[in-house]
Amino acid sequence: MIKWFSLGFWELIARIVLRNRILMLSIIVVITALLALQWKNIHFTFTEANLLPNDNIVNVEYDAFLNKFGEEGNLVIIGVKDDAIFTPKAFASWSRMMNSLKKDAAVDLVVSLNDLKKLQKNESLETFELVPFIDQNKTLDPAYLQTIKKELINDMPFYEGLLFNKRSGSIRSAVYMDKKIVNTAARKDFILEKLVPAVEVFEKETGIDLRVSGMPYIRTLNAKTITDEISIFIGASLLVTSLLFFFFFRSFRATLISMIIVIIGVMWSFGFLGLLNYEITVLTALVPSLIIVIGIPNCIFLTNKYHQEYKIHHNKAKALQRVTTKVGMATLMTNLTTAIGFATFIASNNQLLLEFGVVTSINIMALFFLCIIVIPIFHSFIPAPKERHIEHLDRNYVKVFMDWILRNVKYNRFSIYVVAVSLLVVSIIGIYEMRISGSLIEDMPKKEAFFEDIVFFEKEFDGVMPLEIMIDTKRKKGVMKLSTLKRMEELEEAIDEVPELSKPISIVNLVKYSKQAYYNGNPDYYELPSSQEQSFILSYAKNSTKNSKDNVMKSYVDATGQYARITTFMRDESGDKIAKIEAEIRKKADKIFPANQYKVTITGKALVFQKGTGYLLDNLLSSLAFAFLLTALLIAFMFRSFKMVLVSIIPNLLPLMLTAGLMGFLDIPLKPSTILVFGIAFGLSVDDTVRFLSQYREELKKNNWKIRKSVYATFTDAGLSMFYTSIVLFFGFSVFMLSSFGGTIALGGLISLTLLFGMLSNLMLLPALVLTLNKTLANEQDFIEPKIDIIEPSDAEIDELEQKK
Repeated sequence: MIKWFSLGFWELIARIVLRNRILMLSIIVVITALLALQWKNIHFTFTEANLLPNDNIVNVEYDAFLNKFGEEGNLVIIGVKDDAIFTPKAFASWSRMMNSLKKDAAVDLVVSLNDLKKLQKNESLETFELVPFIDQNKTLDPAYLQTIKKELINDMPFYEGLLFNKRSGSIRSAVYMDKKIVNTAARKDFILEKLVPAVEVFEKETGIDLRVSGMPYIRTLNAKTITDEISIFIGASLLVTSLLFFFFFRSFRATLISMIIVIIGVMWSFGFLGLLNYEITVLTALVPSLIIVIGIPNCIFLTNKYHQEYKIHHNKAKALQRVTTKVGMATLMTNLTTAIGFATFIASNNQLLLEFGVVTSINIMALFFLCIIVIPIFHSFIPAPKERHIEHLDRNYVKVFMDWILRNVKYNRFSIYVVAVSLLVVSIIGIYEMRISGSLIEDMPKKEAFFEDIVFFEKEFDGVMPLEIMIDTKRKKGVMKLSTLKRMEELEEAIDEVPELSKPISIVNLVKYSKQAYYNGNPDYYELPSSQEQSFILSYAKNSTKNSKDNVMKSYVDATGQYARITTFMRDESGDKIAKIEAEIRKKADKIFPANQYKVTITGKALVFQKGTGYLLDNLLSSLAFAFLLTALLIAFMFRSFKMVLVSIIPNLLPLMLTAGLMGFLDIPLKPSTILVFGIAFGLSVDDTVRFLSQYREELKKNNWKIRKSVYATFTDAGLSMFYTSIVLFFGFSVFMLSSFGGTIALGGLISLTLLFGMLSNLMLLPALVLTLNKTLANEQDFIEPKIDIIEPSDAEIDELEQKK
């Protein structure tokens, strides 16, 4: 017992693992089985990602708007730009499709050409009534359909921008889904099993190409694409990393065990998602592939160390124990810093990022324990490495590359600094060229058909990004006051003058339509009533909505008549200008609506998304600074030297600056997907720094604090593993460029590039900085530690282990 506790911690861990191999493997099997039972709790998210915390003022205002007017994301639009729609055959097929959708339980309302209603005056009841616009008995007459088309475009300005584009002749229908199912699995069932087949049937019958869009449709197809890509990412990650592992080590057995480890890691990742009851989102869907990409470097580092030790003394048991004793701490530190990099997302106060940070950090640490246990046990059961398995240690092309780096570190450190400073200056110039994107659709899969449909509606109906203005009159029934309506009309005219915005829609349009209907549908009277007309025209309008489920004003005025909304749409390409647009509208609204009588709120999905992007940028920059601080504290704890803290931070800051500068030069904007690059890349890049410095710390003890000798020994021992792992990470993250989502492509490409910069920085700049500061560091490093004699296993213990094998 005394002997056991006299061993160092990692010697103890190695002894426990290798002496209890069956027990350790049994524990892993049990944990895997228990986590597999949690898979039943995994489900895909049916709600939209919100980048802002719930208590943020922008979210509070948006929630207040939804409470007054209901969910705005329940609209599906079906459009067509083809004159053939006004032929009997096509019109009949269109009517069948719309009627079938209208009867579905998932649909609340359908506003379509075939069932269009128009306001008509009923003088006897002093009210307006909704009457059919089209006589269904005449729809087989081509001439009648052409007349209907002409009347719709010329005589019904209320529906312009809603159901038709007067300039191009495009027609669209609006399908309002039941708000209760928009964020449930029933939405997916309706879209994929009812709507899409109905559209396909129409196109097959008529040969007319339909365009479909709207948030329920986009979200459903987006989710389907994400689900399909999970298996692609997992398969591609396994293939790429396994090929690279085999290329490095030329061992089927070592490659197989590495694949088994990461597959178990993937199984655990799904298990933790289910255990924590997290939904699969666009971020958590990446976790299984991240586990593969991050897990393989662990396997490479431990396997490479095993081969290095075995090459020295050809004693397998001794080599296996030294894998844990010599690099256990370095491997723990590297995984810990990676986990910290992802854990910084927890501090973002955003549920989406919090879940991603929690599940990824947990899985990274779980993967570390898997590797540190399974790899030594596995190699203890199989024969010792053959010569061809350890030839990679002396492989010529790698050796030439590593020797070139070492020569530069020894003799050309000034040149390294000149290049580093030059790259830093260039990157700073590029950073000033960076921009923030407010686009809602920029990251969507551009190769998918539904993206082309989004572009169609952007062009034909002046945008798809909704911007809402809510007006609180501060008194019940205040909206229908003529003074309020005139103020709203003045604001709408100001909005109409903003080139980035579409024609606004509000209760004002309905009141204008009421006056047109009062004058027997004459389009010349599509305007607000005068003060003399308001009493009888508005009374007609109010009477038309009493006890009617087809309340034409319910979408624009709340039940109390105190709140009104003005809806406009913005082209996605104008997302970057949304702050300027908001300020312009706010200035005009403040001038039109006195603050003591009205409260004007500007909100909508477009604004919430843009504000969320800015909030995410601020928080992730704070999270990144926090990650730098934790790394600095770790290095300070290891070396007790401020200069060593700088030595560790500079090689990891430079790659991030280079990537940011490159984004500026290539016009890759800052958006939710690209903002994540920096936190993830830092967490992975700093691994090499911590691995190098941890090994360097051990070499200092072995070499009597001789810094130059310790740096060269560290480079020789850890440099090859750093090269291997960086190459695997580079190609591993490149797998994400197979995605059809622009955000995932940018994430994979930029992280790969940053890690490549990080590898060169850690292999060249890091040791160069240590050597440059070697004259003063030796005096500053305060290692007040007793000398510990490492107790190697006795020959009898080694023989015992061999016999057990």
